[in-house]
Amino acid sequence: MEEWEQISGEDTENQEVHEKDMTKNKEEKEVLKVASKSNPNSVAGALAGVIREESKVVLQAIGAGAINQTVKAIAISRGYVAPKGIDLECVPAFVDIEIDGEERTAIKFIVKPR
Repeated sequence: MEEWEQISGEDTENQEVHEKDMTKNKEEKEVLKVASKSNPNSVAGALAGVIREESKVVLQAIGAGAINQTVKAIAISRGYVAPKGIDLECVPAFVDIEIDGEERTAIKFIVKPR
């Protein structure tokens, strides 16, 4: 089952991006898709909320701008979860995805409590 909630943002081709793709399956519970125009504070809040509830989240970004916003969001979210005694670790990896029938390489960031 798939649910979509749009937070905000557009990718570099000005196509609408759904940052929070709540795909529930056994491999990846949550995928937050981050665009270059995403607000890092908003992404950090979503990330912190998922970490508190699910203990693991995957952020996905394509392009230098989106990766920059993702890294900032991860740094900001550490401050959001620290008062609860949670420290985060992040593992980056490449992932091949399909957008509009075209194969693209994205970077995924697997974020979980340490």
